[in-house]
Amino acid sequence: MPKLSYLKALNRALGDELAADESVFVLGEDVRVAASNLTAGLFDRFGPERVLDTPLSEQAFTNFATGAALAGLRPVIEFQIPSLLFLVFEQIANQAHKFSLMTGGQCQVPVTYVVPGSGSRTGWAGQHSDHPYTLFAHVGVKTVVPSSPADAYGLLLSAIRDNDPVVLFAPAGALAIRDDVDYSTLQPVPLGVGRIVREGADVTVVALGHLVQDAVAAADELAGQGIAVEVFDPRTVYPLDVAGLAASVARTRRLVVIDDSNRTSGFGAEVLAVAAERFDLDAPPRRVTRPDGAVLPFAPALDRAVQPGRDQLLTAIHGVLEGER
Repeated sequence: MPKLSYLKALNRALGDELAADESVFVLGEDVRVAASNLTAGLFDRFGPERVLDTPLSEQAFTNFATGAALAGLRPVIEFQIPSLLFLVFEQIANQAHKFSLMTGGQCQVPVTYVVPGSGSRTGWAGQHSDHPYTLFAHVGVKTVVPSSPADAYGLLLSAIRDNDPVVLFAPAGALAIRDDVDYSTLQPVPLGVGRIVREGADVTVVALGHLVQDAVAAADELAGQGIAVEVFDPRTVYPLDVAGLAASVARTRRLVVIDDSNRTSGFGAEVLAVAAERFDLDAPPRRVTRPDGAVLPFAPALDRAVQPGRDQLLTAIHGVLEGER
């Protein structure tokens, strides 16, 4: 089977939806020249009415997309920097997200926001390295973080077809992932449905995006020590697949979360809160996150030291298995 990269999977999904649905169009900064390769080849295929370059004003083109969606189109916005979402949080959380609710379902706002996540570990520095998926989940915006090429393809299809705003984070650390893929099997992945990446009986590790690779690497290492780690990828931050998580934790009765967001009020905190409320565990759960108040340094070595990864995860797993707090 041919190999498909994560970034190419996003590009393929976007091209497939542009071809299948004339109401879909893509907009953003430098999308015609495909500065990030997400839109590579799409301007030549679909022309200037379907692939729109915008001014350098995130607030302007985000509100433009909301208006286009209210008029019956399905815009897909490409953001170049994750931290720029802070500039448009009001437009997404307080405008696009609430139109349907405030009109009793008479208005729909099917906008997809494709955002490069963090996780590159190569020194993006403070104002380029935020990973604010937790903020959107907190206010009820559908939020997804694919971890594989097949999921990147399938979740983007589902996001574009959904009648609500959806934010899709594509972590920089995942863009180069390549998997063997049978193209005939590529299909939409439902929002809110997680997957078991690796089965195990001793401890459940919950991981998103590029951190799924770190979780699998840790599981491979621990398998040599006779420890069976189950890796659960929620795929969707909101709505969270609580049933899938519960089924995994019921088997292992131990839980560790690795989460590329700050510790306080992060996604890891939410998963542990769900576990405390609903699950019967044999040991206190643990989380591996960025430090509180983390601003990622420019120096790559310091960047790698601050971001969560395999070594911190291994320490947390051993702690849970030993019943430590």
